[in-house]
Amino acid sequence: MSGFGDILKVVGEYGRFQKWLVVLICIPNFLTPFHMFGQVFISMDVPHHCNTSWIRAISPNLTIEQELNLTIPRKPDGSLDECCRFRPVEEDIESIIKYGLNSTEKCQQGWVYPSELKPTLVTEFNLVCDRKDLNDISQSIYMGGLLIGALVFGPLSDRIGSRLSILLTLLIMGSFGVGAGLAPHFYIYIALRFFVGAAFAGISISMAALSSEWVGPSYRPRALIITHCANALGQMALAGLAYFIRDWRRFQIAGSAPAFALFFYIWVLPSSARWLITKGKIKEAKEILQKAASINKRTISEEVLNQLTPEEKVKSGNILDLFKIPHLRNMTLIMAWVWFADSFVYYGVSLHVGDFGLDIYLTQLIFGAVEIPSRVSCIFLLQWLGRKKCQAAWLLLGGIVCVLIPVVPKDFPVIVTVLAVIGKSALGASFSTTYLFSAEIFPTIVRQSSLGLCSMSARVAGIIAPLVSLLEKYHPAIPMSLFGSSALIGGILCFFLPETRNKDLQDVTSQTLSSRRSKKAFNINCEKGAREEGRHVPEFTQDTYL
Repeated sequence: MSGFGDILKVVGEYGRFQKWLVVLICIPNFLTPFHMFGQVFISMDVPHHCNTSWIRAISPNLTIEQELNLTIPRKPDGSLDECCRFRPVEEDIESIIKYGLNSTEKCQQGWVYPSELKPTLVTEFNLVCDRKDLNDISQSIYMGGLLIGALVFGPLSDRIGSRLSILLTLLIMGSFGVGAGLAPHFYIYIALRFFVGAAFAGISISMAALSSEWVGPSYRPRALIITHCANALGQMALAGLAYFIRDWRRFQIAGSAPAFALFFYIWVLPSSARWLITKGKIKEAKEILQKAASINKRTISEEVLNQLTPEEKVKSGNILDLFKIPHLRNMTLIMAWVWFADSFVYYGVSLHVGDFGLDIYLTQLIFGAVEIPSRVSCIFLLQWLGRKKCQAAWLLLGGIVCVLIPVVPKDFPVIVTVLAVIGKSALGASFSTTYLFSAEIFPTIVRQSSLGLCSMSARVAGIIAPLVSLLEKYHPAIPMSLFGSSALIGGILCFFLPETRNKDLQDVTSQTLSSRRSKKAFNINCEKGAREEGRHVPEFTQDTYL
């Protein structure tokens, strides 16, 4: 019987069918940056001060400037305090002007924002002063949705298939995304965004599985990089969408509604033939393989298709196996940290896009643009320098620039932005490298468990990344220093990993391999001894392995 890999060679490993599939996967990847980074644009800091309308009841003829001077205290730099006001009194305006007000209090009647400003998340839900941290907390809750989504939709995708899982998660992402734009309360907005994050994780898992199961091994890096470049293009489009739509509700709906336009996936998105075979749906698998061969202008005979039978399931390892064998335990811990550093720094820098001094829309456009050449370069650099060196180089470069950013004075925003752009592009390339390196470095029998553990590590980092911004109140350099140091540690640890360039995938652990070799050596010795003694030699069963 031919294996599915042999049949895929007959169908075509990267023909028109697979290229069309990659294009279909690129479309959701193009839309997802809106959900990941869109909140940055609708929660930017805006000028504000306490509502002091109480003084108008005493003297309605005061100008805005006079009202603020009388009711709002000043900071040491001379600017108006944003979170305090003078406590109201019942005296006449002449006494207030003559003696002034001394007692202060926190804002009791809300805040006043520029009248010409379009409604934002900050102005509508008053995410300022004591409520300012809610913005970063909501981003962490969204990242928590990614973690839960990975735990829920990963097994669900194995049960119902990648195609149906993609359709379901697109519906959830579109529905809850639009619902977030209609949320009457900030906590409802947070809850809806949590489900959007869960759907985002499900889409990512299902699309990766579907493409890897249809594309031949030698073409998988190319297909992966192309889909990642679609994500970078989406980040560039995000800057334009945010620039032209300033009303946060319209922005939220405009970024979420396109998911509904992908309803045509019901007819054009193929199922995984490999998954159909494992589920015993041989007839459906044959039909879709014939269709794929036809699109690729190949011919697949009935004789080959008739060899399709449900593949025997191989016993996989589990998370405990990753920590029983010393070298496997070391690789697992290092790769888990690499995934953590990738996610921690990538999302940390991306969510600080408005803190680098230049126009936020221009910075976001550049952030997306630079990822395309950095990710495309991985196709060539991974084969030229190898996986280990590339992984280490990207992390070290990203770590160095993150450490340098706090050192540069804020009077040089161009330099700060350039460093941030270099760091984000390096981490984007590191992310692409990590996906491939991780799949190659772990043995087949524990590959799913190890990738699942590493993915969880990345999701935890995504949850922590927005919260790091809260440490700025203690010192502005703390967030970038943490991002940089985590990437530097990851880059150094990469040198302790084995190189996998031009090497076949390992299917078993070295311990299993040693056990099999020992058994084979024992059989050979027994056979040799029996022949020397003139006894009958039984036929020993030999294990085969890759």
